[in-house]
Amino acid sequence: MPLATVEVANPSNFQRNDEPLSLSFASLGVKESTAASSLVALAGEQVLPSQTLDTDGDKKVDSLLVLLDLKGAERRQIRVVSDAQLAAKQRYAKRTQAEISRKEGGHWQGREYIGGDFVNVQELTPPPEHTDHSWYIRYEGPGIESDKVGYRVYLDERNGFDIFGKKVPEPVLQRVGLDGFDSYHEPSEWGLDVLKVGASLGMGGYGYWQDDAVQRVSDVSGWTASIKENGNLQSSFTIHYKDWKVAGKTVQLRSTLTMQAGSRLVKVALESSEPLDNLVTGVVKHPGTVTVKGDLDITGEAFSYLGTWGKQSLDGGELGMAVLFHRNDLRELAEDEANHVAVLEPRGTRLEYYFLAAWDGEPGGITSEKAFVDYLDREAERLTITPRVQVSSAYGAGEKQFPITANAALGWAQVLVDSEIARHGRQLAHGGWDDLRARPANWEYTTGLLMQAYDALGLALDQRAYSTMAEGVIASFVAEDGSIHSYDKSSYNIDSINSGKMLLRLYERTGEPRYRAAATRLREQLEEHPRVSAGAFWHKQRYPYQLWLDGVYMGMPFLAHYSQLFEEGHSIDEVVREFEISRDQLRDPETGLYWHAWDEKKQQVWADKETGRSAYFWGRGLGWLAMALVDTLDYIPPEDTARRQLLIDMTRQLADALLEVQDESGTWYQILDMPDATGNYLEASGSSMFTYMLAKGVNRGILPTSYRDAAIKSYEGLVREFVEPHPDGSASLTQICQVAGLGFGRDGSYRYYMSEKVIPDDPKGLGPFVFASIEIARLLG
Repeated sequence: MPLATVEVANPSNFQRNDEPLSLSFASLGVKESTAASSLVALAGEQVLPSQTLDTDGDKKVDSLLVLLDLKGAERRQIRVVSDAQLAAKQRYAKRTQAEISRKEGGHWQGREYIGGDFVNVQELTPPPEHTDHSWYIRYEGPGIESDKVGYRVYLDERNGFDIFGKKVPEPVLQRVGLDGFDSYHEPSEWGLDVLKVGASLGMGGYGYWQDDAVQRVSDVSGWTASIKENGNLQSSFTIHYKDWKVAGKTVQLRSTLTMQAGSRLVKVALESSEPLDNLVTGVVKHPGTVTVKGDLDITGEAFSYLGTWGKQSLDGGELGMAVLFHRNDLRELAEDEANHVAVLEPRGTRLEYYFLAAWDGEPGGITSEKAFVDYLDREAERLTITPRVQVSSAYGAGEKQFPITANAALGWAQVLVDSEIARHGRQLAHGGWDDLRARPANWEYTTGLLMQAYDALGLALDQRAYSTMAEGVIASFVAEDGSIHSYDKSSYNIDSINSGKMLLRLYERTGEPRYRAAATRLREQLEEHPRVSAGAFWHKQRYPYQLWLDGVYMGMPFLAHYSQLFEEGHSIDEVVREFEISRDQLRDPETGLYWHAWDEKKQQVWADKETGRSAYFWGRGLGWLAMALVDTLDYIPPEDTARRQLLIDMTRQLADALLEVQDESGTWYQILDMPDATGNYLEASGSSMFTYMLAKGVNRGILPTSYRDAAIKSYEGLVREFVEPHPDGSASLTQICQVAGLGFGRDGSYRYYMSEKVIPDDPKGLGPFVFASIEIARLLG
């Protein structure tokens, strides 16, 4: 029996060869890293190339890297087994290498090392005598290569990045420069150094952008280069730049460069000891070359690129070079005397990007500008839209029992919350760090969503610690006068209202005046908040005349609850009107599903020019509406039958429409009505929201009891498809769309909805899953 089966789908219509899959031991149900040497990945009876990795740097392997060829839109299944004998027989070709060599047995004469022989080492700190062309380090620094291309980094004040064009797939770095640093500038059977770096960054180097020029990482007290891994499929090294004097600071900078088999790309991960706002990467500027730039009108996490193509190889051939970066990280594209550059803003103290080179002397390589641009577009898509991967482990299957029970449902909610608290604690509190957004923690809708879930779980389990955690996080933002740290009313962002739901809970529970005062500030925003002509709230000031399904959930349950507590229900009319407008403008009469958003002016790039509607039925968008319906009904009294009935009818109609597009697993797709479309995937947050609506609807009498079985089927689907138990007792909720919106590079196309990252344990999935678990437990009694 396999340890795990892995379903993999190519989300692109082009073939992806050597597609890397990184499978954590936790997801595979593997407890001990000592068993790593027996792991084998199989596609049918074919053994796939694999390598164990240490991804967190604790010197213990924790993941299995597998390379897989995928045809366009292909779905494949692989198995991971523990078979020591089969593993021992495997001899995977070595397709990557990272190495560094220095001389020993000679002596220094001034700044030049005389005599001695090169010795390969795992770590090197050059002595003070070392400088460029000192004959001490073979090819002047650490090197890294795949079966496509090699690179080296000058371990001296130049900090330039150079290219070794390769004519052969096998590793060659170990024999480059053995007879002196000049030899690799001449053609040989393996290839040659193809780039003139000069006083530039070279190929993908890094520095600081100041006064419209690159400041290279030169003013340092020293360097230490270390080989992190030297594997068949992945290799990497690190460089520590000590005491870099830059921008009036003295900074420790660490970089990690990683390559994988079958790829020309190098992943660069930079981490500084304190924030630097203007890090820069780029490529050397050569005359007679063409500059190529990727699309920048894209979503923030998508990749774009900057590069050059032309006769810039030292052998007179064609050479393409490029850097690839997240659109969110880009401050500007610029150039100085020596470089074409992308000025990037780190996320806190960290920055990641990629660089690559394509030489026309590479066997079967790229030989024209058009082919190079096509290749860059494909690589940007590969980085942006990763394979759809679903892991089912034997361990996890053994932990899941069906049919589900009330205690089991609460148990899954508790283990996921405990796991999230173990990962992040109180990081979302004021003064903390929001890992998902990679920025200081702010008054975000996701914070309120997750804290509502913690609080609800505490009440359901009668374990006050969860509610105390939730109150502590929310309270950290609220001053004694009711002002809210990091909240800005003037942005008129309806997302900012959502965390106010916890303020109202806390006021009811504690009576503390500051919670009421803070909630009143949010209510004042809604008084002034801009609206479409019929009365529904704009999503944000920066999204004028736009009604989004998301905003209905963010604002309406809060407004209904606030009105019940402090206004004798006088605002319920406008709450109900918001739902009515949403139904009128966004509901498709044919399917009963709702489009994501509506532009009253019909001017946005994503809006239909006739209707103003966006084009697709996005799962979580409808999920926000589904939760808004059943939550708002909590605050409309039973005797208010007319206004309740509108929301009850909408809930029943939506439930019926959703069940029409439900997958046989009991869950739902990212784009609800396109299950067979390339790249589409079963998505956890929307599925959890729909399950919550169904279960709460039955529990509250909003939906007939005939929906009970549908609610249970949906919840069991959540557990089967998305809950990932780990051998250490923790768990993750997988397959969550991190974010989706419209405008500012988000064009509302199908490809856009596929391009947003799919991650585990996002609050937008965890919170609704906890809500669903609690309602299912009530349903099961």
